[in-house]
Amino acid sequence: MNLIELFLLAAIWGASFLFMRVAAPELGPIALIALRVGIAAVVLVPVLRTAEARSQFRSRLGPLFIVGVTNSALPFCLLAYSTLYLNAGLDSVLNATTPLWAALIAATLFRSPMGLSQSIGLLLGLAGVVVLVWDTLGASAGGVPLAIGAALLATLFYGFAVNYSKRHLAGIRPFVVAFGSQLFASIVLVPLAFFAWPQHAVALSTWACVAALGIVCTGFAYLLFFRLVEHVGSAYAASVTFLIPIFGVLWGAVFLDEKITLRMAVGCATILAGTALTTGKIRSIWVRTT
Repeated sequence: MNLIELFLLAAIWGASFLFMRVAAPELGPIALIALRVGIAAVVLVPVLRTAEARSQFRSRLGPLFIVGVTNSALPFCLLAYSTLYLNAGLDSVLNATTPLWAALIAATLFRSPMGLSQSIGLLLGLAGVVVLVWDTLGASAGGVPLAIGAALLATLFYGFAVNYSKRHLAGIRPFVVAFGSQLFASIVLVPLAFFAWPQHAVALSTWACVAALGIVCTGFAYLLFFRLVEHVGSAYAASVTFLIPIFGVLWGAVFLDEKITLRMAVGCATILAGTALTTGKIRSIWVRTT
């Protein structure tokens, strides 16, 4: 059952890049993400039904605000912007670099030691990014390099948020963190959305993508993720990172006719291998088999 839930979560989060790719050109990144986090916050409101949850929420308003900005508002907008120029599959693979940045930020800003395998993994992952985007950087669209930079900056924010949460939100129930982050992301983005709202009528298919992003890919996905954390631990749940690009590429190919090139496959495999080394997945597998 846990394995099924893990694959379901990966399929859902992989689909988020598909929905952003469809909806961002019509709504714009800010309006789209304001709707996404606002809907997710409403979906997650029931997590405050207990007095303990409400108390924890009130006690960490500042850190929850920072996590809401760095783990949702900014990276979601950056990724939505990147989908204006990059295909959904490529974006989902770039998103898989998050653990690499998390390890680098832990070492540089939070003084956590980085071992040899982590250093090799980081270099390998960065090499994978170069392989992945080499052809794309030569594309004719002028916004492509900036879009790649936006996607990588988004994962950098994710990496910071992971480390910040460990330091400042330890002991807080994960569901409270999920709700708080979406609430504060909404507070930041909804006022901006009024200025960025499109002047044209929005297609029904776009609204369907918005609903899927907010309800399924954010609200329900957070509940599913933290359910896995509670049942089988954070390390197992975090392995979803290795599955998201597979589904992101698959959904892009099936629904948007995106091409899967050999260079894309090699870059993806290299990034995931680097991520596995950086997070200790390869080492842990080696230890168990020797």
